[in-house]
Amino acid sequence: MESLKYALVLVLPVAYLAHRYLSTTPMPPAPAEPAPAADAKEPAKSVMSAPRDDLAPPKDDPFTQAELAAFDGSDPSKPIYVSIKGTVFDVTHKAEVYGPGKSYSIFAGKDGSRGLGLSSLNVEDAVPDYSPLDAKHRQVLDDWHAFFLKRYNIMGRVTDLPEIQPARRTT
Repeated sequence: MESLKYALVLVLPVAYLAHRYLSTTPMPPAPAEPAPAADAKEPAKSVMSAPRDDLAPPKDDPFTQAELAAFDGSDPSKPIYVSIKGTVFDVTHKAEVYGPGKSYSIFAGKDGSRGLGLSSLNVEDAVPDYSPLDAKHRQVLDDWHAFFLKRYNIMGRVTDLPEIQPARRTT
């Protein structure tokens, strides 16, 4: 049962994004909570959480990549932060996804923009430099950034990221 939960956590967001960009008809929005299984005692949690209306005003605290690394979930007394395109988000309330050993833990305590744009959970892709991404993958990255903006508090910006060049046009 535990492995099924991890498989769903990995597959559902990727399948949603792939369907969204490969389909010619728009996909309806994902429900905030899936229907409970017939034999379940409690309703299953949705991987794709609904937008929140209780977010705090954004902060603009500066973080270096080294400082951000301290918020990777390994110290239970500290929050868990993820950065996308330099924006630092507090994902602590989703520790079951971003905490140590969990499905998206490779993004905790760092800016993993390239991996998000590629929809990759490979550690080598969880890096801030997304300059190699083509326009399609940059759109996926922008969609993840927009997703996080609606669900997680902004804690600040990473100040020492590489400068990103505009996407190369493909003809």
